[in-house]
Amino acid sequence: MKIGVLALQGDFAEHVAALKKLNVEASEVRLPEHLKGLDGLIIPGGESTTIGKLAVAYHLMDSLKVFGQRRAIWGTCAGAIFLSKDVSRDQPLLGLMDIKVQRNAFGRQIDSFETDLDIPELKQATGTTDDYHAVFIRAPIIESVSGDAKILASIPDGRIVAAQQGHLLATSFHPELTDDLRFHKYFLTMVD
Repeated sequence: MKIGVLALQGDFAEHVAALKKLNVEASEVRLPEHLKGLDGLIIPGGESTTIGKLAVAYHLMDSLKVFGQRRAIWGTCAGAIFLSKDVSRDQPLLGLMDIKVQRNAFGRQIDSFETDLDIPELKQATGTTDDYHAVFIRAPIIESVSGDAKILASIPDGRIVAAQQGHLLATSFHPELTDDLRFHKYFLTMVD
């Protein structure tokens, strides 16, 4: 199995390191030809507008859209925004996932936080019973899901922070910034 990590901007190195801890071949994706031979792709956190503009500049948009129609993609934080169909503003989006996202929903950098999440699908897929400790940094929320997208996790006030639609996964938080590799393992089950 070979997983790509979109390496235009953001915390792609942390995702590559997490995949290597799981003994999964990982490669950085910067150009359309880097998608060849990949089984799945992670779009990291960072700044969604910058990621979108760079994807346009490097002629990646069409290749990423085609890839996402057949292969698994996981977007974390800014990556979730980039995967979505709607962010209520004009910026480059892949529009692959039937979710509406609100950028920086929790506030500024100083409002970043951590919390434990009960995620039944994650527990079932990884055979664990522990809640998932999630790190939120200038995080978006998923305002709504439609089509066959489903909610995987919400914070206690009901705001959605993780969703899945078939082979597409979106998380508002940053699993790559923790030592808990369960979300990376969960994504790998989606790739299979």
